Order: sequence, then structure tokens, then C-alpha cells
Amino acid sequence: MNVAVLLLLGLRLLEAEGRCIFNRTQEHCVCYNLSQENINSITQCLPASVVEFRGGDLEKYVAFPISDPDPSDTVMLDSLLFRKIIFGDLLVPEILLAQVLKFFSYTHVQELVFDNCVFEGRGNWDRMAGQDLPILSLRFHNVTSATLTGREQDFSSLSSFLGALQELSVTASRLASLPCAVGRLFTALRSLDMAQNSLGDESLTSAFCSGAFPQLRALSLQHNNLTSYHSTCESVQLLRELQHLDLSQNKLTADPSSSCQWPLSLRSFNLSDAGLDEVLTPLPPTLEVLDMSFNHLHAVDISLGSLKKLFLSQNLLQAAPPIRNYPLLDTLHLDNNSIMGLPWDEMKNLQDVAAADNPYMCSCSEAGGLQALAAVGRLGQGWPQHYMCHAPPQYRGKLVEDVPVSVLQCNSAAVVVPICIALVLIAGAGAVCLVRSRPGLIRSCRRA
Repeated sequence: MNVAVLLLLGLRLLEAEGRCIFNRTQEHCVCYNLSQENINSITQCLPASVVEFRGGDLEKYVAFPISDPDPSDTVMLDSLLFRKIIFGDLLVPEILLAQVLKFFSYTHVQELVFDNCVFEGRGNWDRMAGQDLPILSLRFHNVTSATLTGREQDFSSLSSFLGALQELSVTASRLASLPCAVGRLFTALRSLDMAQNSLGDESLTSAFCSGAFPQLRALSLQHNNLTSYHSTCESVQLLRELQHLDLSQNKLTADPSSSCQWPLSLRSFNLSDAGLDEVLTPLPPTLEVLDMSFNHLHAVDISLGSLKKLFLSQNLLQAAPPIRNYPLLDTLHLDNNSIMGLPWDEMKNLQDVAAADNPYMCSCSEAGGLQALAAVGRLGQGWPQHYMCHAPPQYRGKLVEDVPVSVLQCNSAAVVVPICIALVLIAGAGAVCLVRSRPGLIRSCRRA
């Protein structure tokens, strides 16, 4: 049996008309409904670095005898250019996957993706014990499988493979728990994405137990069932290497008496769309990037000496936060708030300011300040179309860009007073000259 057939059977077979489409520019090949009968169509995918298999039925291959490849087959597998393989829209018997996963050890595939798949049954993973694979990134999106609880022994057989992974993504898959013993197997993992699942406050405690994910740098818990800011802090505080944390699209509330300290390594914190009415504390003290956009904040008055980027768009702010509280700040986004004026003189040292769709009071100083920021390229996308005047009445509905800010129009006194002074001086000088040039006329006037 051709090794390519074995590889496809174990990883995903497809059935129907079975055709592959190769995009040479992108080095991406997509095969639809491939089967053993039309396996030859895959030959056009051989130059591709990304191969995608979609659709088909693998259940009928559960009893298919799959033996280890002979030396000639391993040479062929080693010659494949595939670096990423995507399997989509499939029902996958886990026992079949367990039989063929070791075939990847003879390839150079670094990323394996399962998209919109159902894993059925329970496989025997003993043959994977001690098996090393070149795969560094493993991604599951919208997959269905048996619960992970109680399957610690299955995963322990995969310890060599899982211990070498650097990226793991399990998204939109109704994941409700992650056993502690499983987390401890990922000794080299740098990035973990568990967005759009059903993880709650209690499930995080077991997932990030002592010894789990010791090298984790980036963690996304976006759009789960988290509610307690304090509990989440306590769950992740053992992740001593954590630098990026995404808690967006959860509904978080704070415990006023919370004293939990976030990992000191944390640099980027995403709290956007988290239902916040106020800034939750404590915040990680060493933050460089903080995103609290799409909340209900009325004011932000915090001090973070290391902060470089602050995102506060889509809130209810009536004023910009005090820039002096962030001496290293270079980026500030304030789009879609209720701000009528900006401390533009303080903002001139920032590199990126976004403040579109606010109801600006277009006084000379305010309009002039925004125009000055735009002139030096500080205002990002949205200028000038989304910077509108709300007041005074004569400028309501006009673009801030179109507000006249010349000295003559903004400060008539600054022009009129010098002119009056100049006229007085000219008149005085003329009188002196007249006296000096007509002394006889003056004497005649005196006698008269």
C-alpha cells in the first residue's frame, strides 16, 4: 500500500469526486473528498507547503490494517514538502488517528490543524509512547470529542510529542475543563489559545495547577464563562513566565478586598469588552500594553509607570486620562467616547493618537490642537472624516479640519491692540516731525 494512502487514511480520507486544487503562488493545495480510488489526484499537491483535506467518511477504514512503513516509504515521506496539514469537515475515529499519527515522525510537518471535526470513540495511544514528532503547533477549531477528564493515561502516552509542542489552540470547542495532569505534559508550550469555550472560574484552578505549562508566555481565555477577576488572578499567578493575557469578552467583576498579585512577568493585558463599569484593581504593575476598550468606563485614573500603549476606545469617557501618569506612553486610543476636548499639548509627544467620533467643542484652541496633531502625523485613521464638531452652534456638524484657527479669527485682540498702538506711535511721530519743521508757525499761533 502506498504510504501516501496510509497517511491520508490515518489523518483524513475523503470520498466523492476527489479532486485537488493547487495554488502555486501560495503553495497551498486543497483536496475535496479524496478516496483510495482517486488518490492519484494528490500528486499535484506534492510541491505545496500547505495541504488541506476537506470532507469524507473515515469510519469504514477503522479496521484497515496499517503497518509501520518500510525504509523506502520513509524516504518518500521525508521528501515531502508539506509543512502544514489541515483536516476539515470530518468525522474522525480516534482509534484510526492513533494508528497513523506516528507516520508524521517521518515528515517535516510542523503544524497540524483540525477544523470542524468530530472525534469519535477512544483510541489506543500506547504505540505513541516515547514517539517524537516534528509538529510544533497543534490547532483544534470547532471540534467535538469525549471529555478530557479521566483520560490522563491516554495523554501520558503522548508525553514526548506534547512535551515538544510550542503552540496549542483549542477554540470554539465547548471545552469546560482541562485536567491538571494534562497541563503538566506541556513542558515547552509557549502559546495557549482556549478562546470561545465554556471555561469557568473553578475550571481554571485545576488547569493551571502547580507544574502546569511552566514555559507559557501567551494565554488567551477570550469569550469563556469567567466572572471573577480575583479568581482568575489566583488561577494564573503560578504562570511565572506569562507575558500576554487575554480575558476579553468575559463578564468580570472585582472583589473590593482582593489582594491577588498578577505574575510580575505580565506585559500585555486585554480586558476589552469585559463588562467593566470601573477599572479593576489591582492591575499588573509592569504592564506595557493595556486594552480596556468596549467597556462602560466613565473615567480612568490609574498610574502605570511602564505603560506604553493604552486602548480605551468605545467607552463613556468624558475626558482623556492624565498623560502624566504614564511617562513612557506612546500610543493612546480614545475613539467613540464622550470627550469634548483633549489635552493636546500633552499629547504632542505621543506617536499614535486615535480619538475619532467624539463630540468635540471646536474652540480655537481645541480645533487648533487637533489640527496640529494631524499636521505632524500623530492622528491615525479616521482623520479628518471622523473628527466632527458638536459645539459651538456655528460649527456643529462641521469637520474639525475646517474650523478656522488663524490668529485673526481666533484672537482679534491680539491683532487690533498692536494696530492701535502702532497708529498712536505713528501719530505721535508725525506730531513731533511737524513741530520740528514748522517752528515759526507755532510761534505765530502762540501770539495769536
